[in-house]
Amino acid sequence: MTPAASDSTPDSIDKAIAGSLLGETERAFLASRRVAHLATTDADGQPHVVPVCFALAGDSLFISIDEKPKRKRTGRLKRIRNLLDNPRFALVADRYDEDWTRLGWVMLRGLAEILDSGSEHHQAQALLRERYPQYRHMQLEDLPVIALRLSTVNSWGNLEPSP
Repeated sequence: MTPAASDSTPDSIDKAIAGSLLGETERAFLASRRVAHLATTDADGQPHVVPVCFALAGDSLFISIDEKPKRKRTGRLKRIRNLLDNPRFALVADRYDEDWTRLGWVMLRGLAEILDSGSEHHQAQALLRERYPQYRHMQLEDLPVIALRLSTVNSWGNLEPSP
C-alpha cells in the first residue's frame, strides 16, 4: 500500500545487488534482541519513537499491531498514521551493559509498508507468533503488520549475541 520510490544511496544499492544488507553478525545481534525502538515522524516533522517487538525475514523486518492496551482506543495508531504519511523510518536495537565493552547497536533505515492482509501479512504474523509466545493467544489476523524494507544498515560496538 505504501511505499513510493526508494531513497537508497549508491552504497546500499551496491550492497543490495551483492546480497543481503545485513551481515551475519548484525543479523545474529538482531535475533538476540527482544525489543527495538521504531522512529517515525508526523506531518509536522515531530519525531515519534515507540518500543516494538519484531521478526526478521531477509531484508525485511515485521512489526505487528497487537492486542496490548494502547493509548489510542479507536482509529489507527500514530506510528501507522505517520508511516502512511511518510514511509521513512529508523529502527534501533541496542544493548546496554554496565560493562561498556559489551555496548552495541544496529540501526536500520528504509521505507515501511502497511500490510492489512495477504500472504506476506499471514507469514509475518506466523514469524512473530513463533518468536513471541505471547502472540500465540492473540487474534492478530485482522490487525495490520508494519513491513520495514531496509535500505541502510549501520552498527556499532560489540554485536556478539548475549550469553
